Amino acid sequence: MPRGEKSAYTDRQKRKAEHIEESYRDRGASEDRAETIAWATVNKESGGGNRSGAGRGKPDTEVSAERGGRPGGKASAGRPAEERSAARKAAATRRRHAAKG
Repeated sequence: MPRGEKSAYTDRQKRKAEHIEESYRDRGASEDRAETIAWATVNKESGGGNRSGAGRGKPDTEVSAERGGRPGGKASAGRPAEERSAARKAAATRRRHAAKG
């Protein structure tokens, strides 16, 4: 279970942690684990607790929020080996041509 007083966090940070925790619970994480991950994510994005008010605290980076979409390799995994090979060769040719001029 995460330790520490949560009163230093803004309402926005608390809501964000709540949503992240809910998402992890939906994926099957235990309550304690989901809460721990949620607060760690909020801390990573915002640098910890910020008191509310204009010009106080640091802006959120929201790095974690940029993750998402389709997992890597899923699109190519569905294609036959011959197609994957052709795509790889085509990409290499495009890189070579781009480097020339």
